[in-house]
Amino acid sequence: MRSSNHRTWYTWRMIDEVQFRKAADGAMEALKQKLFAAEDGGDFEVEEQSGALYVLFEEPGSKFVITPNAPVQQIWISALSTSFKLDYTSDGFVLPKTGEKLDDLVMRLIGEYAG
Repeated sequence: MRSSNHRTWYTWRMIDEVQFRKAADGAMEALKQKLFAAEDGGDFEVEEQSGALYVLFEEPGSKFVITPNAPVQQIWISALSTSFKLDYTSDGFVLPKTGEKLDDLVMRLIGEYAG
């Protein structure tokens, strides 16, 4: 019989859904403001819809999608034919593979795409 203090690997890392939503909303708002500021000098437009951010490129007509995924407590980015899944950490949302934070990763991906 397991004790009530036993936690599996996925439960001890999870935070309360309300905490996640606050963190994700804050991160998405900060990213949106940064993207709006960069929109003037870039070849892209930013749209917000149903909690997701869309970075739209005119040439060759592509888009990035950035969205919080509450059930797994991650922010997902679909860009450059790849899915990037950022974990919530004490440093904010971070891509585990590279250690990049959300804003830095998105700006790098835009730079790679736009050339």
